[in-house]
Amino acid sequence: MNTETRPKIQVMTGNEACALGAITAGCRFFAGYPITPSSEVAEILAEELPKIGGKFIQMEDEIASMGAVIGASLAGSKAMTATSGPGFSLKQENIGYASMAEIPCVILNVMRGGPSTGLPTLPAQGDVMQARWGTHGDHPIIVLTPSSVRETFDLTVRAFNLSEFYRVPVILLSDEIVSHTSEKVEIPEAGSIEVIERHKADPADMHYLPYRQTESDIPPMVSFGQGVRFHVTGLCHDETGFPTNNAVEIDRLLRRLNRKIERYQDQIMDNRTEHLEDADVAVFAYGSTARSARWAVRRAREQGLRAGFFHPLVLWPFPGEQVHRMATQVRSIIVPEMNLGQMAHEVEWAARGAAEVVKINRIDGEPIRPQDILKTIQEVAQHV
Repeated sequence: MNTETRPKIQVMTGNEACALGAITAGCRFFAGYPITPSSEVAEILAEELPKIGGKFIQMEDEIASMGAVIGASLAGSKAMTATSGPGFSLKQENIGYASMAEIPCVILNVMRGGPSTGLPTLPAQGDVMQARWGTHGDHPIIVLTPSSVRETFDLTVRAFNLSEFYRVPVILLSDEIVSHTSEKVEIPEAGSIEVIERHKADPADMHYLPYRQTESDIPPMVSFGQGVRFHVTGLCHDETGFPTNNAVEIDRLLRRLNRKIERYQDQIMDNRTEHLEDADVAVFAYGSTARSARWAVRRAREQGLRAGFFHPLVLWPFPGEQVHRMATQVRSIIVPEMNLGQMAHEVEWAARGAAEVVKINRIDGEPIRPQDILKTIQEVAQHV
């Protein structure tokens, strides 16, 4: 796992790639509680973090795990946790706290079947809306979703970079298939990987305001223990960090929290596309389902069908304008996902009636097969 001596090409699972990506990004603190199918991330980091001066803590539950991550980040460490389904639900209150207090942290959620304890060992994509709206109130959040082992490594690094830069919780939304798939991965040279650090304020500034209104909307941070005393709360607060009931201050704070993601969304969003330039039918797919979709689109092209592929690596902020442009170019958009249509709803909203949205849904713990998507492409193409 040593980032200096590791082989350039390795065979690893998605969970192993996540742990390696976290260490590469500078993660030095992990707090969590074992839960299938994310437990391997905790197991690996429990062994590897102490070797490089980091800390691993197994907490008594997921609520405490998220609290420990918040505390470690405030003390200056890049921090993360990993969980799945029921544990993700328990973390929501503290994710909201991190959003309000602008505390960088990364949360891996390896999706499995639900509701409740559901299907612990089988895949699903039912936490898409929870990732965006799971905690209450209007809050900033960034959600990344890998479809392969290499993407898991890359997006874990990017999750830390985005979190540190924008001072927000970032959710890495994987699923059981991606996390437990073994693939040959070429790991980039350490010096070629961009690693971003948080914008730090001068700890000697005795007039430091932890939530100062800045031109960038992203206030610089000072870590606990550096000599500057400041207040952190989940209550609405002014620039000093102390609670306020002043309507002007409240409005300014909450609008800034959300604006710091909205104004930079073009820099945050990341989509991959294939064959959209002449497509009559497009497939919008993410996570492990994107693997099936890519195969189906390529086979459809071989059969002379004008199919295209839209693959978002960032689900939130949602690429609404990009989807709308696609909808004006095609007749139909097929959305396969292992839920009852969570992303299909967003695609339909973004399309604004410019294209028909066709759903392929599966919720029985089995993946959506490439042949199922190809068959739907063929059926839709007959009516184009």
